[in-house]
Formats: sequence, C-alpha cells, structure tokens
Amino acid sequence: MLYDHYQKQIISKLKEELKVANSLAIPRLLKIVVNVGMKEAMENPKSLDIVSADLASITGQKPVITKAKKAIATYKLRAGDKIGLKVTLRGTKMYDFLEKIIAIVFPRVRDFRGVSLSAFDEKGNYSLGIAEYVVFPEIDSGKIDKVRGLEVTICTSAKNKDEAKALLTHLGLPFEKIK
Repeated sequence: MLYDHYQKQIISKLKEELKVANSLAIPRLLKIVVNVGMKEAMENPKSLDIVSADLASITGQKPVITKAKKAIATYKLRAGDKIGLKVTLRGTKMYDFLEKIIAIVFPRVRDFRGVSLSAFDEKGNYSLGIAEYVVFPEIDSGKIDKVRGLEVTICTSAKNKDEAKALLTHLGLPFEKIK
C-alpha cells in the first residue's frame, strides 16, 4: 500500500520539489532497523527470549542477538556479552512496518505531538525511540513482565537532512510543529 503510493505519487512530487531530473536520483527508503538494548540480559538471559518473541511478532522477522564489542568495567560488561536484539527490514516488510507505525502506533502513544525534527543525521537517516513497545497491536499488555522501549532507524538514500525530511513527510511521518 505505502510502496504503491510511493511509486505512483510520491516520486513525481519529490521530483518537482527537489528539482531532480533523473527519477533514480530521488531519495528512497533503503532499510529500517529496529533495535532493543537490554542491560538486564546479562543477569537474566531468559529475558532475551521473551523480547525476541515480542520483536518477532512486531516486525514479522526473527531478531538477531547483538553482542558487546568491547568490555566496559564500570557496567560489568565483557566483550561478547549478549546485550540486545535487532531486526533489519527491507522491501515489502519495511514499507508495511513504516505504515503500521504511522497509522496504528503513533495514534496509540499518549500525548503524541509528532516526531522530532532534530533526529536526522548528516547522511539523511532518521532515528526515533518508542518508550513502551506495548503500543504495538501485536503485544498483549497483560503478558508483559517489564516495560521496554525500542529504537527505530529509518535509513534513506537521501544526500542530506532536507531531502530525507521531504521523503519522510511525503510518506506520512508526522513531524512536530515548530512554534
């Protein structure tokens, strides 16, 4: 649905707005990475299994366990410890997930006024955090043992922040209003 809308309408609008002659130079979504960092995974390895099942139901894809790259003595963390989960979505699943976030998840977030305009990096990627992943319709709030959040990174082929903002605005991402 969202991909069809992108192909039929958004590409032509972006071509005019960004003044790009070649339609292959129009910014597009490359991937969406969904990440959950869990410090309690060191003490309770079973929590990884619980969150893995939740993340799989949210994204429709099995998550990969992420491990610490280096040791940090202050946090009693060793290199190679399991500290989180991530899922990389591409293609149809990516567009379906973005559509679900925009149409279902954001309206369920309490006091939602739009996503921040300052979360772009220099290369045109956008990151947002969701404080409680209970807002996803696949999660049964009665079975949650602990409230956890997740991070969503939207990677685009845009060359800068302005192109990425134009793409995400046309895709329907609700940005906060500047006062």
